[in-house]
Amino acid sequence: MASKRTASATWTGGLKDGKGTLGTGSGTLKNTPYTFGMRFENAPGTNPEELIAAAEAGCFAMALSADLGGAGFTPDRITAQGTVTLDTVDGKPTLTNLHLVVSAKVPKIDAKKFAEIANGTKTGCPISRALKVPITLDAKLK
Repeated sequence: MASKRTASATWTGGLKDGKGTLGTGSGTLKNTPYTFGMRFENAPGTNPEELIAAAEAGCFAMALSADLGGAGFTPDRITAQGTVTLDTVDGKPTLTNLHLVVSAKVPKIDAKKFAEIANGTKTGCPISRALKVPITLDAKLK
């Protein structure tokens, strides 16, 4: 069964003096502003890279729960934080890494089995498969 999700962006003006808005089909984001400063100068607000980090973290946490369940383990809690690195490569802004920090409380599992499952999830999560940048992972069992 195919599932489609939509998002949109509108940009007005030049690169540095312009501004844009982001929206999602679900309405979670609606006319959410973003600017050059938000994207490249750490001004407060969201940006496409932050949304990619959120997408990967959310996808990974859910997929890890599924993979743990498939192996007979039910997690009490999984937290995932994604950090993307935006560098200049060949003169162009480029995502060069996505680092995940994951912490999970999972009864009756040892660290070796948890790491094995988490690493499988890293390559199997739908968002991970969609991204072409290297994705690194720190997965910790509490």
